[in-house]
Amino acid sequence: MSHSEPAQKGLYGQALRMALRKCDPRSLIANPVIFVTALVAAMTSVLALRDLFTGAPHAGVSLQIAAWLWICVLFSNFAEALAEGRGRARADALRATRTQTMVQLLADPEDDAPRAVPSDQLKPGDLLRVGPGDLIPTDAEAVKGVASVDESAITGESAPVIREAGGDRSSLTGGTRIVSDSLVIRIVAAPGQSFLDRMIAMVEGAERQRTPNEIALNILLAGLSLIFLIVTVTLEPFARSAGLVIPVVTLGALFVTLIPTTIGGLLSAIGIAGMDRLVKANVIARSGRAVEAAGDVDTLLLDKTGTITFGNRMADAFLPAAGVPERALIEAAHLASLSDETPEGKSIVTLARERLPELAQDLPKGTPVPFTAQTRLSGLDLPERALRKGAVDAVERLTGAALEPALKRAVEEIARSGGTPLLVAEDTRVLGAIHLKDVIKPGVRARFAELRAMGIRTVMITGDNPLTAAAIAAEAGVDDFLAEATPEMKLDYIRREQSGGRLVAMCGDGSNDAPALAQADVGVAMNAGTPAAKEAANLVDLDSDPTKLIEIVMVGKQLLISRGALTTFSIANDVAKYFAILPAIFVAAYPGLGGLNIMHLHSPESAILSAVIFNALILVALIPLALRGVGYVPASAAALLRRNLSLYGLGGLIVPFIGIKAIDLAITALGLA
Repeated sequence: MSHSEPAQKGLYGQALRMALRKCDPRSLIANPVIFVTALVAAMTSVLALRDLFTGAPHAGVSLQIAAWLWICVLFSNFAEALAEGRGRARADALRATRTQTMVQLLADPEDDAPRAVPSDQLKPGDLLRVGPGDLIPTDAEAVKGVASVDESAITGESAPVIREAGGDRSSLTGGTRIVSDSLVIRIVAAPGQSFLDRMIAMVEGAERQRTPNEIALNILLAGLSLIFLIVTVTLEPFARSAGLVIPVVTLGALFVTLIPTTIGGLLSAIGIAGMDRLVKANVIARSGRAVEAAGDVDTLLLDKTGTITFGNRMADAFLPAAGVPERALIEAAHLASLSDETPEGKSIVTLARERLPELAQDLPKGTPVPFTAQTRLSGLDLPERALRKGAVDAVERLTGAALEPALKRAVEEIARSGGTPLLVAEDTRVLGAIHLKDVIKPGVRARFAELRAMGIRTVMITGDNPLTAAAIAAEAGVDDFLAEATPEMKLDYIRREQSGGRLVAMCGDGSNDAPALAQADVGVAMNAGTPAAKEAANLVDLDSDPTKLIEIVMVGKQLLISRGALTTFSIANDVAKYFAILPAIFVAAYPGLGGLNIMHLHSPESAILSAVIFNALILVALIPLALRGVGYVPASAAALLRRNLSLYGLGGLIVPFIGIKAIDLAITALGLA
């Protein structure tokens, strides 16, 4: 037996108990079709018991019909309970990560005398110091330091991630743990209101609201039920005029088998299972509406920094000026960057040591010159020389001389390629340039090609100038880009797309993305992003992988296609039931209807009982499909419609003929009818 089998058996047992509890009318009323089925089952049970005690003929068949109607209700409840149970199991695993602990409360970031307090007494704005092994008690933001953080309890990924003060990697999620170094953090969520708590509530389904598509389907199902109720009720006087008496139990069975119990019983399970599939992909959905909208997305907007690229420009090459040895440029760039704590500065040091492993690790005696917005330079003053690195125009002003032609061409080529050139100078002499470039995340181009095959247009949003934006867009493989974008420009772009009838998805991770994430039909925030971005979005990707939208779109399309396929199958089922039940009821008065009994069912009683049993068993057969979802492959809407009609429409016509006939043979052989 595999490790998961006992857990699965426990899940099935729990779902079965929950299915019985869901027979409460207050619970059933949320699903009109199954509620009506339960009412008919209750009425049939009373009438069957009356027939049994009065010795009426066919009382045994009536009892069997009542039993199978109740089984139909239970199977529907079981499908919903099983879907909810999977989410509840995931929620329990997440809940286990929450631990009450003592934390080190600070008066200010420089406080050297922290006060130990219980984590449940924290409030937004409190400052804490956390070190190796410490648990982040609730959602927080790093305000000082840099540390390695284990997020495996939330994301499932074993590799630690870096979190640091400032920028878009300062967000910390409650339930994660510090691996190395230390941070001063500011609490942004009170205990019980953290992202982890909301995850648990959403995974459990406590906040799951019915989506527009689900509401529309419920209205359709209620309408069909009303139509078939009218049809069933009018059959009785029609039969009386022909000299027939149709038992109420038979009319009830006819009504239940004609209404779309298949999709009615599985509708809720399909929606819950869709959100559960997102959880498996490490995406938390705040609402089912967002999951459905993802299935119809036309345009995807992606913030460049931290989404398409890694977020920081990294040193890629050293380009010495004419007559300057490359080693001299690398040594000067290394010394000028040793005290630079920015990601760019660190990348220059890393690249220099890759090129010259023998470079000294320690900062030599001298005076570090920090970067300022006014000078746009940083460096190191040594006793015998001054080293500077910085923006091209800033270094030119410092040296007072124009660049020599070859270096000028190299700087222009860096800019045209989408990179950022930095110049390195010693005193008043320019030694050369450093090429900083945005590093595209691996696999991004291939994933965007998949989105294009799905009919989704990708648009990169960046604050870079149009020249740089065009170069990065071409390398990443997006369809379009929006350069020098402000939060207002992002909002306007989304609104223009939406006014044209298109559904827009937005991926982002920064606070400046929050307005656009809130406006988009599908807002996907990276878990590594800022709290503001995660609050504004309706989906949160725990892996911080922008290409995860492909999985989100697949799940959304699966959700919509599954509902459409099972609705088609359910309605097509009714045709076979007409051929099973109506000839059985009226053949005595109208012998010509015997020609419609193409299944050659044994008797009117066996025909009705077979249809009711099939109605219940088909629910069981379709539960795995509802939980797994109908498979999706990129194709046009017309092709998907043809596939659904041929597979589920035609299947819905053929399967009942085979199933009802097989059940008729079985119950006849067993003498049940």
